[in-house]
Amino acid sequence: MVCRSLRKTFPDCQTGKRLGEDLDLKGPEKNLQLQVFCSNGEAVALGSHGSCSTEVEKETQEKMTILQACFQQNKDEVLDNLLAFVCDIRPEIHDNYRING
Repeated sequence: MVCRSLRKTFPDCQTGKRLGEDLDLKGPEKNLQLQVFCSNGEAVALGSHGSCSTEVEKETQEKMTILQACFQQNKDEVLDNLLAFVCDIRPEIHDNYRING
């Protein structure tokens, strides 16, 4: 039983027999060690992608929570400022306006 992680770890090794010699194992010990090594390597390889997406998802949720909290804190102040600006009407005559008469 040879998996991709074995070939990456031991590039010159093409068979489990050769790997068993490298690890100095014999018989059922070798088979068990190869299975454990393969399953660990595959779990690490597959788990890295899963943990990355989980980590990104977690960071995204944290950022969204912070943004929502800031939004709630500043919402009333922003609306008050906007309404004050819109409702602040000062009738003035522009300097360039010419009165004919």
